[in-house]
Amino acid sequence: MNVRIISPTVHGIIDYSAAIALIFLPFILGLGSSSPLALWLSVITGAAVVLVSISTIYRYGFLNVIPFDAHLMIDLMAATTFTLAPFAFNFSGIDLYYYIANGIVVFLVVALSNNCERHPPTAEA
Repeated sequence: MNVRIISPTVHGIIDYSAAIALIFLPFILGLGSSSPLALWLSVITGAAVVLVSISTIYRYGFLNVIPFDAHLMIDLMAATTFTLAPFAFNFSGIDLYYYIANGIVVFLVVALSNNCERHPPTAEA
């Protein structure tokens, strides 16, 4: 049974949605009470997600220079950073929970992402 159920196309949709959330949610949630870095790390990461996404070789990429496998490695680095940042920078309260939750979600998305697009077979003439 293949648990890698997220195609690169769906992953792209998740990427752009996550970027929007990473940029705007810190302001909506009031992040930064334990450190201003808690607010800006998310915003900067959201902008980086946009840059990586438009550069990735997948349906929603435009520059098509980053292979999808490399994109997944970048996602793993982001998940690791999000998971470790609260402890490295002494985030607490909502700042702590926000980064732990985001780290877990990104790890799950990477774990469930299939690195090849499935195309329906073409009819032969």
